[in-house]
Amino acid sequence: MEKTIIKNNKTILDALKQIDSISNKGTRTLFVVDNNENVIGSLSDGDCRRALIKENNLNASVTTAMNTKFTFLTNGKFEIEKIRKIKDLGLQYVPELTLDGTLYKVIDFSNGKSYLPIDAVLMAGGKGERLRPLTLETPKPLLKVDGKPIIDYNIENLEHYGITNINVTVNYLAEQIEKHFEERGMKSDSSYTCVKEDKFLGTMGAVKFVKSWHNDTVLLMNSDLFTNINIEAFYMDFIKSGADMCVAGVPYNVSIPYGIFEFDENDNVIGMKEKPSYYYYANAGIYLFKKEIIDFIPKNEMFHATDMIELLIEKGMKVTKFPIAGYWIDIGKPEDFKKVQEFARNINQREMI
Repeated sequence: MEKTIIKNNKTILDALKQIDSISNKGTRTLFVVDNNENVIGSLSDGDCRRALIKENNLNASVTTAMNTKFTFLTNGKFEIEKIRKIKDLGLQYVPELTLDGTLYKVIDFSNGKSYLPIDAVLMAGGKGERLRPLTLETPKPLLKVDGKPIIDYNIENLEHYGITNINVTVNYLAEQIEKHFEERGMKSDSSYTCVKEDKFLGTMGAVKFVKSWHNDTVLLMNSDLFTNINIEAFYMDFIKSGADMCVAGVPYNVSIPYGIFEFDENDNVIGMKEKPSYYYYANAGIYLFKKEIIDFIPKNEMFHATDMIELLIEKGMKVTKFPIAGYWIDIGKPEDFKKVQEFARNINQREMI
């Protein structure tokens, strides 16, 4: 982060040299600080060029070229309208400031990235019995799809949306997953915490053992899914609905290859439908919920996400659905694993072009 900060006593020439030295050429933005380390302006290479055209002086102060009306976020305060504004303006890098005005970090909004106030829990404790013998010595989340562990695709999608407080519930072959995240943590700014369940507690039971939460919204998902769900849209829909829990759903079509009868309450035939299709939403295994409902999870008892849904409905609380518009594959059987290999290979090749 030091390379993105420049003192207010530096020159435009100093700024251009510093911008040129930044390894990530996409940023090309500096943040000007005063003697108290408060950020007083932003300075891009475009700002420098415009100042040179106007003044033709490389030794002029950076304060003559900086933008004092820069957009910033405040640490500890989620400002949804500001994030929408950042997206609408197409800003790629935005500073996050502490309450006293000092730079906390630079947030990357390039390529559709976001910054969401969500803690994540990935369920990675299952035995993956339907995929045996592949899972006899390797936990299912670490099986590789086009050379990358399944779980890493989901981790990267979370991080794409600025979700960096990530918990992973583990049980079967837990030490392999723990080692994986220990090594991954050495190369990442995200926080990974493996939560060990001593016995299988269902899809939601182990959430009770997460010791530290940073946000009021929790995303829970199966770690063995292959999906590009838009988590920002998912979160926005959750907040807008005022729900206590939102369940991601996959559109599922059931086609009946025959004509079917329609009956009245007395079983009299009143019509026919020829080869009808019915559309449903299947549970995608991805959930957003308010942190406070964790109190409803019984300790050391089997408890599934579907149990939570039923409990919330019984209590008169609000549960909504969010339809996944992208791809979603549940890697349950060997044929699913084979299918996703080719699918991922095609996606990865397109992203490289």
